Amino acid sequence: MSKLFQRVAGFFTNRTMVGMDKAGNRYFAKKDEVDGIMKEKRWVVFKREEDPTSIPVEWICWLNGQRKRAPTPEELMDLEARRERVRQNVALLKKEEEERKAREGSTRKVINTDKVEGPDLKSFIRQFGVPSEGNLSFILSRLHIHVA
Repeated sequence: MSKLFQRVAGFFTNRTMVGMDKAGNRYFAKKDEVDGIMKEKRWVVFKREEDPTSIPVEWICWLNGQRKRAPTPEELMDLEARRERVRQNVALLKKEEEERKAREGSTRKVINTDKVEGPDLKSFIRQFGVPSEGNLSFILSRLHIHVA
C-alpha cells in the first residue's frame, strides 16, 4: 500500500509543466526510472471536459513522442497564422470557382440527357478499314451488337 501511495504522490510532485495550448489545456512531463531505464511520461490536463479533439496536432505529436521538444508559443502562433492564410486562400479559390461557373453557366451548352444513345459503332469500326457492309454486320454480330 505504501508503494502505491508513493507512486501516486510522485505522480503529482515530480511533474513538470511544459506548456499550454490556446484552449487552456496544460501539458506535463515526468521522468521515471523503469527497470533501470529513464523513461519520460507525457500527458495533458484538460481545462474543461476531456475532449481529445481540442488538442492541437503539434501537441498530439509531442504527447505521442513523435517530437522530442514541446511546441513553443512562437511556433504555435506561426502555425496558427499559416492555417488562417490557408483558410483565406481556400475561401478565395471557392469564390473564384463560383464566379467562373456562373460565367460559364450562361454560355454553356445544355445537353439533353433524356435519351442517351450509345456510340456510333459502324463509323468506329469503319476507321479500321472494313471493306464491305457484309463484313461489318458479321463483325458486329460476333460482338453480339445488333444495330438497326
